[in-house]
Amino acid sequence: MREYSVKKLAKLAGVSVRTLHHYDRLGLLKPSIRTEARYRLYGDKELIRLQQILFYKELDFSLTEIRAVLDGPDFNVLNALESHKQALKSRQKRLETLLVTIDKTILTLKGERVMLTNEELYKGFPKGDVYRKEAIEKYGNQVVEESEEKLRRMGAPDFTKLKADQQEIAQALAAMLHLSPTSEAVQQQIARHYANIRSFWGESVCQSRNMADAYKGLAQLYIDDPRYTIRNGQTNPEYAAFLNKAMVYFAERL
Repeated sequence: MREYSVKKLAKLAGVSVRTLHHYDRLGLLKPSIRTEARYRLYGDKELIRLQQILFYKELDFSLTEIRAVLDGPDFNVLNALESHKQALKSRQKRLETLLVTIDKTILTLKGERVMLTNEELYKGFPKGDVYRKEAIEKYGNQVVEESEEKLRRMGAPDFTKLKADQQEIAQALAAMLHLSPTSEAVQQQIARHYANIRSFWGESVCQSRNMADAYKGLAQLYIDDPRYTIRNGQTNPEYAAFLNKAMVYFAERL
């Protein structure tokens, strides 16, 4: 087995020695051996775990969330790598689309290209609520208007944060498809998802409804209507089924 000092591992992985010391203190990445002189030595197993940590950090997981995933009973390295691959490919595709959008906008502003259509102008960005009409038909005009009024009062900074949180949660869950929907790590993200949904709906709406049933209804919607789980222009039945099971499990414990 190869052994790496903390300095060599830091150089190899492109992180600082201080970072590895911090991971050790958190119990996130412990050395395989501590010599009598208190030197840390890392083996192949620790190299793989560090790679997983860096992958999850790239996907915006917190260190607490990463530890919960890696130490969970359902964790499997090969399955995790497949999930990382899909999540990163999805991000790559979206970033490539955004780069094209930027280039088109630059050429338009320079007068070197015909004006962008509205669709081109926002291509690659997460879509807003394109289902307002359907929401009114399903929940009624009053419910939708109350939610919209709540968002208007919220202000741009808070609304932007809500949208950013929404994207971060979706990305985190997409990277957890190799875990059980009922696992602690997944349910932590679902709790964030539930809180995010409540913020979008507004407290007046939430107080007037049975939220467990409403959340189950939303979970079913992800199964019934593939548009609600489209990621980068493609439907993802596996993600929809995973999200549905995780949400129903959470709702039944509210």
